[in-house]
Amino acid sequence: MASQKPNVKLYSLSTCAHCNRVKKFLNDNKVDFEYQDIDLLAAEEKDRILSDIRRFNPLCTLPTLLIGDVVIIGFEEAQTRQALGM
Repeated sequence: MASQKPNVKLYSLSTCAHCNRVKKFLNDNKVDFEYQDIDLLAAEEKDRILSDIRRFNPLCTLPTLLIGDVVIIGFEEAQTRQALGM
């Protein structure tokens, strides 16, 4: 039986260098992930997403990366690799 891949979700800003490094890292390593560029959302949607982020990251700093139950704030390559089982 194959192990299930963790669910990977990234909260980011389209103009954030650290956010873009996380996206590049995930893409370069062929990781399936969803992302949300918060700065491109309408006000109501942005408020809803920020409320969601605060559950994992009370300071609401970006990027916030969720890998299964692991929360990684900022671009932390070693921590990301470990959470992904790389």
